Amino acid sequence: MAFWTQLGLLLWKNFTYRRRQTFQLLIEVAWPLFIFFILISVRLSYPPYEQHECHFPNKAMPSAGTLPWIQGIICNANNPCFRYPTPGESPGVVGNFNASIVSRLFSDAKRLLLYSQQDTSIKDVQKVLSKLQKLGKSGSDLKLQDFLVDNETFSDFLHHNVSMPPFTVHQLLNAKVNLQQV
Repeated sequence: MAFWTQLGLLLWKNFTYRRRQTFQLLIEVAWPLFIFFILISVRLSYPPYEQHECHFPNKAMPSAGTLPWIQGIICNANNPCFRYPTPGESPGVVGNFNASIVSRLFSDAKRLLLYSQQDTSIKDVQKVLSKLQKLGKSGSDLKLQDFLVDNETFSDFLHHNVSMPPFTVHQLLNAKVNLQQV
């Protein structure tokens, strides 16, 4: 039998069956329409909520090192959501902690302790000692700005991407940091 003949016979059989079962035909047509109209009414009652895309600050993984990992956890504890891409979203950027006072202190101490056979200069020891003395003397005079490098990731983000007035950003960067409480 040809395809069109089979299709014609099947449609004739279906039409005859439907003509005999009118109540079932009405339910088969009305039920999907009823559900469809419910969906339309719900959609019209509750219009979609426009949510902007969410960009989160970067957080270092433990493989990046202990210090960046802990700084990422502490600095992003409240997990804020920003409208625009954050500076740390580019690949390979961990944060702007690499040139902070604490990071430089740890990197100098690490270089001094691990590579003491290759690099035995007195200048490195003097650098570490001067930074330790600076931390000890100015324990209460340290500002948040002292821990950040100008025009790097976090400080640049505060100046350009956060929707705060410049005066508030200036006050935030000049906030005093108490190392004993930290």
